[in-house]
Amino acid sequence: MKIILKENGWTVTNRFPEKMNKKPCFAAKPHYDILDGLRGVAALVVIAYHVFECFDWTPLPHGYLAVDFFFVLSGFVIGYAYDDRWQKGLSLGGFFRRRLIRLHPMVVLGALIGMVCFLMQGSMTWNGNHIPFRLVIVALLFNMCMLPMSVGARADVRGNGELFPLNGPHWSLFFEYVGNVLYALLLRRLPDKALAAVSVVTGCLLVGISVSDGYLGTGWTMADGGFFTGMVRMLFPYSMGMLMARRFRAGHIKNAFWKCSAVLVAVACVTLLFTQLPSWANGLYDALCVVIVFPAMVWMGASASDTSSATESVSRFLGNLSYPLYAVHYPLMYLFYAYIGFDGNLVPIARMHSVWPVALLLPLACVLLGWMAMRFYDIPVRNWLSKAGH
Repeated sequence: MKIILKENGWTVTNRFPEKMNKKPCFAAKPHYDILDGLRGVAALVVIAYHVFECFDWTPLPHGYLAVDFFFVLSGFVIGYAYDDRWQKGLSLGGFFRRRLIRLHPMVVLGALIGMVCFLMQGSMTWNGNHIPFRLVIVALLFNMCMLPMSVGARADVRGNGELFPLNGPHWSLFFEYVGNVLYALLLRRLPDKALAAVSVVTGCLLVGISVSDGYLGTGWTMADGGFFTGMVRMLFPYSMGMLMARRFRAGHIKNAFWKCSAVLVAVACVTLLFTQLPSWANGLYDALCVVIVFPAMVWMGASASDTSSATESVSRFLGNLSYPLYAVHYPLMYLFYAYIGFDGNLVPIARMHSVWPVALLLPLACVLLGWMAMRFYDIPVRNWLSKAGH
């Protein structure tokens, strides 16, 4: 499938840019399709993790770490794509417009799908309390505007303390927005040593939080300091990715996409016998993955050589699909959880052995929904917004 996207003065055909006669003009750069493909693999890992997260057993106990891989990738790509554009005429307004066109259409669609799925569930909290429609609309507007919900707010429609109760994973998109703002206003201006200092300090905080809490699956709620931990969880990999983009020296890694994909899945699957070890061991594992393994994977992906046409095709497809898939998949998870049912202590009533056919079909449904969102909404809307801005 050939996808042509006209974005902000560029023609992107299967993610390869060609300069158009628009001003200011920015020289085209090689595009890291392998990194885009790895983002798609990470999105699939997140989906598989969410399918099993409410059960006693999961094949991907560390699937939540794929979000931290997203952050490293985002920092690297933002630094690589924009660092040299500021001296060539890129303005703050131009940068934010580009980022909003890239990110926000799917935020809006994900919020709308979340509202529809919530209404399909009967418009009730997890413990069975009915939510008036006006509060659902408030939650929708908060989500569409990327405004996080405080714990205990009346519009916390699921009663679970999520930043975005209509579409929980949008918490990471919120911190992505924060990272973009910090990059444009501050981080891009820092010299390498100062940016490295930011990475070291936030890295130490991340390790401390992870070891203390026993894991890094935080940031999705404001409860228990979740906003602070979410900021740290974003800032370290984001600043590390930017620093890597500045200092990047490519190697020559063959089959980098498949090697990195295998590592990402292995990271998500490893248990390290944590049931027999203290909780800090799990936290240390999480921290080491984010501090060491994921930056190494980004370097490997950016150093790919001798890539076959088949690998490039897979990478481009997964790269195009990754963001729409991540942005819209979780409302289907809410429907799945409603199908399972929960008791008063939020323990699932159904067991995996009785719902496994639905569990197997659910990721396929998510991929189909993500593809439809990409093909019939995200690409046309971004094309239209890009043209309207010129």
